[in-house]
Amino acid sequence: MHYFIGDLQGCCDALDRLLAEISFSPSRDHLHVLGDLVNRGPASLATLKRLQGLGNAATCLLGNHDLHLLAVSVGARKPHRDDTLDDILGHKHRTALLDWLRHGKLADTAHGWLLVHAGVVPQWDLAQTLALAREVEAVLQGPAMADFLHVMYGNDPARWDDALTGVRRWRMVLNALTRIRYCTPDGTLEFATKDGSGQAPPGHLAWFDVPGRRTAGVPIAFGHWSTLGLRNRPDLLSLDTGCVWGGALTAVRVDGGRRELTQVRCAQAQVPG
Repeated sequence: MHYFIGDLQGCCDALDRLLAEISFSPSRDHLHVLGDLVNRGPASLATLKRLQGLGNAATCLLGNHDLHLLAVSVGARKPHRDDTLDDILGHKHRTALLDWLRHGKLADTAHGWLLVHAGVVPQWDLAQTLALAREVEAVLQGPAMADFLHVMYGNDPARWDDALTGVRRWRMVLNALTRIRYCTPDGTLEFATKDGSGQAPPGHLAWFDVPGRRTAGVPIAFGHWSTLGLRNRPDLLSLDTGCVWGGALTAVRVDGGRRELTQVRCAQAQVPG
């Protein structure tokens, strides 16, 4: 059985209860976690250890909070006052944990679905999305990771161009895969707005509503957008249901011919930031 699961953000208790609810068995089942494994929740270290302990039974995407942890770990980013990453950064096995994390994927496919943390730009089809993800994964997994993390942040370029190279190309790929919510019809990204899709800034659309999007024929599952909430369409699964903000943690089984949704409530109640 294959399950897609939304943003954990360090809510290990909710993860354990959700796995119990679906009777998850590492010898039989597979978990696909859509990024933001850590941060803001109370147990980032326990969450990483739990997922790492599942071995080949779990495939984890990298989200923006996971990249933030990697950036803080190499001094490329200052900790945020709301971070809950000290248990990882101060752990005696920190190096091994962070090495495991940086080998996460930026995009994946499973049972006919494209899996990403945030979304895709309208110019990319499935093959290009996966190829660009692998390109940046190689940077994060290689010896130049720390150098790249020091220049990773920024909103430029805001629109994809196949001619982009080097750092600007990799930054654009990461911004699309881990940060996108809204863009213009030509694919120019907008990063300031975090509200649900009914509050799009003028001239912008939710990335999945852009006419002519080249992945329109591919079912896509993603997280990242807690104010959007659950969207359960034949071609779209939005699975960040705000666990860390006192909402729910959501898993969807996608094999077996019938889609099955399971949720557990989360006791955590942070203020979004």
